[in-house]
Amino acid sequence: MLTVTRGRRMFNSLIKSYGINRQPALMNLRYLLRMNSTAVDWNTVHAGKVAVMTASTEGIGFAIARRLAQQGAHVVLSSREQKNVDKAVQELMSENLSVSGTVCSVTNKDHRNNLMEMALEKHGRIDYLFSNAAVGFDAKSIFDTTEEEWTEAFNTNVTSMFLLVKQVLPHMQKIGGGSIVLTSSVAAYTFVPYFGAYCVSKTALAGLTKIMASELFPMNIRLNSLAPGVTRTKMNTPVWTNEAIMNDMIKVYGFQRIAEPEEHAGIVSFLFSSDASYLTGETIVVGGGFKSRL
Repeated sequence: MLTVTRGRRMFNSLIKSYGINRQPALMNLRYLLRMNSTAVDWNTVHAGKVAVMTASTEGIGFAIARRLAQQGAHVVLSSREQKNVDKAVQELMSENLSVSGTVCSVTNKDHRNNLMEMALEKHGRIDYLFSNAAVGFDAKSIFDTTEEEWTEAFNTNVTSMFLLVKQVLPHMQKIGGGSIVLTSSVAAYTFVPYFGAYCVSKTALAGLTKIMASELFPMNIRLNSLAPGVTRTKMNTPVWTNEAIMNDMIKVYGFQRIAEPEEHAGIVSFLFSSDASYLTGETIVVGGGFKSRL
């Protein structure tokens, strides 16, 4: 970090060397101070922050829960089954991390309320929301997708995201702002064969991200989405365990491999951090080179 004395010397040198007036010199000094300082201490970047997370007892969600807690956050994680919550909480607490958890099926309003209430009862505030829950289906033609499967895809992958954001807003407004990250997918931008309903739901989520973020500006709340490529998770088992599908898919991956859950944790940590203070309404693709534009 630059010292005040050194900063003054830089300010004076700008005026002496270039004959510039005070205001431009001050602007240049601020730029130089910024470029020569450490904006974020990543070991404690989330110290004291409270993160509420869905679908966070395994896979990408669990990797992100661990990362945020390692960086100082109090994490309230959740999933649909109590045994999974208990296992995840126990594992992270054994690492001396501040975590708690509850059951939450995101399509259940009472479950969503309970998740928020747990965070408020334990910590008195909510700074971050990571909405990660999603459903996919066995590989099939879109025309083989049943009405029930189509409805479930949109209820979980789109509607529940919207409702969770609505529910957390009053709590973030009370503390003057917050940050929200939704989990999308590269499938939002590029058709993935045999997973039509999932792809369409994630494309809808990309649009929802833009719309919600635009209305959150006045509330000092940022909202972005993470779009992972195929990752070694339970939900993606039908993909990464199917040799024929994988052989086709990795041909369009720059890295010629699928991702590990931990490879997404740093991106979400960044999105929540003050270093992303000017970033909102974006869907950040972490796809290993996968084609990812409409």
